[in-house]
Amino acid sequence: MTSVEVTFPDSLFAALRKAPHEIGPEMRVAASIHWYQQGAISIERAAEYAGLSIPEFLTELSRRHVDVFVVEEEDLAQELRALS
Repeated sequence: MTSVEVTFPDSLFAALRKAPHEIGPEMRVAASIHWYQQGAISIERAAEYAGLSIPEFLTELSRRHVDVFVVEEEDLAQELRALS
């Protein structure tokens, strides 16, 4: 596994009301959600990269009011054409 070092200003911890040791896991979850929303990774990979099970990841998406299913406009248009 590769490790990445990221530097943050001290003011970030106060603004988020989080200790430095809490930021790493939070960033993993946030990045995984972002990549999932962008369609870059599957929900299975997103959960894995976040360090969560799929049900835990789905719960986290719900807690953050993030759509579970990402549908592209063109895909939706094709589905609607197929139904008519």
